[in-house]
Amino acid sequence: MSLLLTSIEPNLISLAQTIFDSQFAEDPRLVVEMDERRKRLMFEDILYNFSFLTTAVNLEDGTIFTNYAVWLYELLCNLMKDLDRDRIKDQMVGHYCILRRFSQKLFGEDRSDLANTYLDQAIKATEMAVDNIEVSPQFLQGRHQKIRRDYLNALLRSDTNRAIQIIRDAEAQGIEIDQIYEDIIRLTMLEVGELWHKNIITVDKEHYCTSTTQMILSLFYPTIFSQPSKQKKILTCCIGSELHEMGGRMVSDLFEYHGWESIYLGAAVPVASLLHAIEEHTPDLVALSVTMPQYLGICHEAVVALRNAHPSLLIAVGGRAFSTSNAIYTRWPIDIYTELATELLYWAEKAVQRQ
Repeated sequence: MSLLLTSIEPNLISLAQTIFDSQFAEDPRLVVEMDERRKRLMFEDILYNFSFLTTAVNLEDGTIFTNYAVWLYELLCNLMKDLDRDRIKDQMVGHYCILRRFSQKLFGEDRSDLANTYLDQAIKATEMAVDNIEVSPQFLQGRHQKIRRDYLNALLRSDTNRAIQIIRDAEAQGIEIDQIYEDIIRLTMLEVGELWHKNIITVDKEHYCTSTTQMILSLFYPTIFSQPSKQKKILTCCIGSELHEMGGRMVSDLFEYHGWESIYLGAAVPVASLLHAIEEHTPDLVALSVTMPQYLGICHEAVVALRNAHPSLLIAVGGRAFSTSNAIYTRWPIDIYTELATELLYWAEKAVQRQ
């Protein structure tokens, strides 16, 4: 038995057990998420919550408990890396809601209202803390940084409707689709990748951000695919076993928006299939996207195969993987490397015209 348990009054330990059991009954996911060690620590945290809340009520200073609640939330996020920040928020808010129901047993009828007010403040502060994370300096630079931050926050809170509305509002403000794609969505998804890489968000959150953003991109398709044709064609894909397809999809979308016919092959395209698709569609430009560095080798093989089979074909490469190399693309038989679809589009319009 811990020293904490030996120093607590038996009636408080009994109340903590009741609250503990209530939370497991109301939140079945806890059975899977909490092993025996976590259960023990969770029970002890309930007693610490009693202590901090009692101090706040006795001194009539809710900031004491609010600051503690935010500190505890961040501590749990750091200790339980397998759980998403949004999920830990749900656990904490669920606990405070249950604690509200038992506040009279802790403080009596005369002071329970004050305790509940402080618990409500802790709930709000915990909900706000979900997206209160440090982002990279480059994420806060450039155009539309407020919209970009709001969009990231909505994704981190798993608020799909809010994320949709933010992008819809950006469109309603007259922001061009090119800017929405590159300055808001592209930079947000790069930051999501960095947050996952730093183990700040879990892989399921990263997947949610990606799938939600892909759905939001599809909202632009009626506009994108209604533009007059320029009789130019781009073929895009992610090569080898690469599954991160959003970059290639966004390139395809923006070219289509600017009058090109886009042939988007998607993720994990074998070299032989890529060569077959080029024979079938005869594009003016092929753009290959690589996100994970381990697939740079297969991308190089694809580039060499394309150049040997189609010497005059325009070939572009891009993606986060190249930023991890020492400008490896300069030694490849390609025509251009760029991270921005708009730069590629500007270059391609002139290159195809010269051809």
